[in-house]
Amino acid sequence: MTTISANTGRTVTAAVARGKGEPFTIQKARLRGPKDDEVLVRVVATGLCHTDLIVRDQYYPVPLPAVLGHEGAGVVEAVGPAVKNLQPGDHVVLTYGACGHCQPCAGGHGAYCSQFFGLNFGGADLEGHTAIEDEEGRPLHDHFFAQSSFASHALARENNAIKVSKDAPLELLGPLGCGIQTGAGAVINSLKVTPGSSFASFGAGAVGLSAVMAARVAGATTIIAIDIVPSRLELAKELGATHTIDSREGDVVETIRAITGGGVNFALESTGIAQVLSGAIESLGTLGAIGVVGAPPLGTKAEFDINSLLLNGRTIRGIVEGDSVPQRFIPQLVELYRQGRFPFDKLVKFYPVEQINEAAEDSKRGVTLKPILRFTHA
Repeated sequence: MTTISANTGRTVTAAVARGKGEPFTIQKARLRGPKDDEVLVRVVATGLCHTDLIVRDQYYPVPLPAVLGHEGAGVVEAVGPAVKNLQPGDHVVLTYGACGHCQPCAGGHGAYCSQFFGLNFGGADLEGHTAIEDEEGRPLHDHFFAQSSFASHALARENNAIKVSKDAPLELLGPLGCGIQTGAGAVINSLKVTPGSSFASFGAGAVGLSAVMAARVAGATTIIAIDIVPSRLELAKELGATHTIDSREGDVVETIRAITGGGVNFALESTGIAQVLSGAIESLGTLGAIGVVGAPPLGTKAEFDINSLLLNGRTIRGIVEGDSVPQRFIPQLVELYRQGRFPFDKLVKFYPVEQINEAAEDSKRGVTLKPILRFTHA
């Protein structure tokens, strides 16, 4: 198997978040080669996720300047000496980092890895080392979600580089590594939405609409999408929603109770707005369950009526990365897409990486559900 020295670096093009709330800057940088179980990936395209933007804006304390990006898809170019199952030429989707050895990881719950925050948000490896530096030799924070894919090449580990079929559309697949798998996995893996049940998605962004599609795959027969953007609600109908609610018009909880005859069996909250979560909990029927995936600033609190929760047997649970085992779940989503049962391509719009700030603004304004940034390679 081809290997490359960790001391062998290469020049890359990277989009760098330099300061809180500042625009991304496109610049040249130097990336070292892979070591141990790392793989060097030529990034074909990478999704732009809400998490990238809230980190740029410092909702989470990731050190800046940094190369962010965590929905990369590309081609393996080189591997470290400890890599066993990947080789140059493989097509991969990059996903979140997990140690693979702690108790949650050993139990198949890598999204709850005991070292999750350090591996994904630490701005360096667990020893504090970075792999990328600017043209002046100054280190840039990286290892974002164990990949930092806002660059023409990225270093990942073998356990978060998921091999996919070469006949799948690689430039489309990056968002499966985070946002799409979060929404779909929350429905299929976490909430375990059942055939004939009712489901409500609070938020019809990329995550919420992925949940809508997954609810249809799971066999839910009442699927409700709630948002304030009419175009998103129209798309939700196309993707499987049986009902849509503009939350600016009337009482959402009462509308859901009227549709379902008392409340939904399952719900997902993806907006990160505390007041929306409070209402979503009240929309649940007896023994209803809600998953929480929206990420507000650290320290944000929400309110709910304890007796309403208690007497109705309701369940609230946080969900990271859709509780997915990416090596299994991402290929499953690819196959569902290929069968026409999970058309997540209807969520995306492509941008050259040089237009990352335009893509970020379009995402913020709701013009684009899921931006995907393309890289041009000579």
